[in-house]
Amino acid sequence: MINKFFRRIGFHKQERDLFPIPINEIETKIKYTFKDKTLLFKAFKHRSYLNVTHEGGNESNERLEFLGDAVLDLIIADHLFTQYKDENEGLLSKKRSILVSRPVLAQISEELGLGKYLLLDKGEEKTGGRSRLNNLGNLFESVLGAIYLDGGIDAARDFVNHFIIKNRDRLLNYKKYHNYKSALLELAQSKGWGNPYYQTVHESGPDHKKKFVVRVNVNDQWIAKGVGTSKKKAEQIAARNALHKLESNNNSSGKISSANNGNKNRKRATT
Repeated sequence: MINKFFRRIGFHKQERDLFPIPINEIETKIKYTFKDKTLLFKAFKHRSYLNVTHEGGNESNERLEFLGDAVLDLIIADHLFTQYKDENEGLLSKKRSILVSRPVLAQISEELGLGKYLLLDKGEEKTGGRSRLNNLGNLFESVLGAIYLDGGIDAARDFVNHFIIKNRDRLLNYKKYHNYKSALLELAQSKGWGNPYYQTVHESGPDHKKKFVVRVNVNDQWIAKGVGTSKKKAEQIAARNALHKLESNNNSSGKISSANNGNKNRKRATT
């Protein structure tokens, strides 16, 4: 009966003896065939699975995830730099932050049905580990890291092209994926401005219909405000307005003058 089940899902006996997941089936889904199948196997080993195998910490997929994250950043940055020749760093950073974001990567893993192959312990399984956004996003990066090690940068680029870049315009226009705070943070850090920080300056309305006004400070200047029905929403809108202001700045480098030194001594609000 067990053999019949494995045959039904395309999991042949020889493969089952070597790996606890159907490697060939996964390769079909990700459109890449590994020379070293153990790399793909490792890409699906969640940290919790080591409680089952009693292996050392480096045997999970976390190192592959680390590598895949860097490879993904390079491929997406190279693509955007080449395709958007007239856009400044701020706009490029915003596009990249969306395309490499955890929700985007998790959705791709979910659409491919990769979560069902994730190797977990019983505790992680019971708490919904197969559908957890963080696990699915990390899984995409670990698979990419494995592909890079197995086939090099060209194979990794083909994978990213097929699952992200060919859907670029749809992903960039889908408001669900816009994290303006992340985009502003990335831009500010790349400029050496430190981390933006947010301050709630006004709160009004009854408990069921609150309105928050939040301002954001970048490079020791309060440069934009946002209004929303929660602090998080107001912060996102403030970050969006700050990005728009930076992008429309006459100085194409997007620099902010720090002439307002009085702000440097201002007590900073927590984020």
